[in-house]
Amino acid sequence: MPPASRSNLYIGCAGWSLPSATRSLFGEGESMLARYATRFNATEINSSFHRPHRRDTYVRWAASVPARFRFSVKLPRTITHDARLRGIARELDRFAGEVDGLGRKFAVLLVQLPPSLPFEARTATTFFAMLRRRFDVGIACEARHASWFTPRAEELWQRHGIARVAADPPVPDGASRDPGGDARMRYWRWHGSPRVYYSAYDDAALRTLADGVNGHRGMRWVIFDNTAHGHAATDALRLQSMLDEAPTANSSSKKRRTT
Repeated sequence: MPPASRSNLYIGCAGWSLPSATRSLFGEGESMLARYATRFNATEINSSFHRPHRRDTYVRWAASVPARFRFSVKLPRTITHDARLRGIARELDRFAGEVDGLGRKFAVLLVQLPPSLPFEARTATTFFAMLRRRFDVGIACEARHASWFTPRAEELWQRHGIARVAADPPVPDGASRDPGGDARMRYWRWHGSPRVYYSAYDDAALRTLADGVNGHRGMRWVIFDNTAHGHAATDALRLQSMLDEAPTANSSSKKRRTT
């Protein structure tokens, strides 16, 4: 199978902080986000998980990046961890009003569930239906309890059009290593291994990831979250280079037509 087109591929980091040692790899810009966007076409806003941002802040971030740049935004922990998906209509409305400031550059809503939260069909169905009524974007969910990796949960992902995140290190027992759910979008979150948030990835791991990314045809997001020692940016750049080395599906077809 030839690699997929790059037009629906988004690679970036959790946040856009650039360690001083790597800033020379990026172009100039009026802000760190603007510099980050000279090399990447996407980022994951994680700060929204910890605290709310004003709508004007999202508007400013959207204005700092090129037209084709896209944002993934993490749902607040008050919804996923504190309320555990219940009784969250007012909080969802507040968040939706804030993140609307990104406009068309808001592409994905990221939901990260706590490891202690088991799958409960009624709660999950109500929750994802509420998200779908409020957000006309891709939705990716990182589940971390074993009960979410079952045929019944997979049916729910499919029914509501939710992409299940492929996480590294995988939990539980390797079940989250591969993406699942709605095949129209695949979403990888690599947190650093063996030391979460700190470790860089070697070439073998990144080539395995590149092969997995090339095996899908829908929208694909790859986010590196190993930011503690600044490896996220360099790992993302290395993955970009590996994918650029391989011919795209379009270039392969052109080559066949000219031979």
